[in-house]
Amino acid sequence: MKSSDSMRIGELAERFDLAPHVLRHWESMGLLTPAERVNGRRRYTRDHAIRVMTIIRAKAAGMSLDQIRDVLTVSGGAERRELLRRHHAELERKLREISASKALIEHLMRCTADDFTRCPDYRRLAEGAIDPGGHHGDGCVVSP
Repeated sequence: MKSSDSMRIGELAERFDLAPHVLRHWESMGLLTPAERVNGRRRYTRDHAIRVMTIIRAKAAGMSLDQIRDVLTVSGGAERRELLRRHHAELERKLREISASKALIEHLMRCTADDFTRCPDYRRLAEGAIDPGGHHGDGCVVSP
């Protein structure tokens, strides 16, 4: 590797708007392989940059650092796919929750009721969030 192909810790961190101590922490956790040292200073390669991007994307997807380490270090493809399948299922569950919350908020932004908790449309949405598979009769839950 040519010296022009390597980066100091600050340069790598700056590429991703991270503090250098974050990269050192990831190294200590086994997420990032230790950099080659040149004259006592860490030197990172393009492979390290790709690994950092992978860690950042996995964190954005809601994975913990321990989960990311497991995915990055697992020895077999089948085990990696199982780890990812479980995380994918959790993301799908969270997306359903976010979608339900978004629908409630969108309704509240349009709702003209003085007490939105009594609004029949809001209550239908709220009931659906409480019991997504339940049936609620004709949908009107406000007492006459």
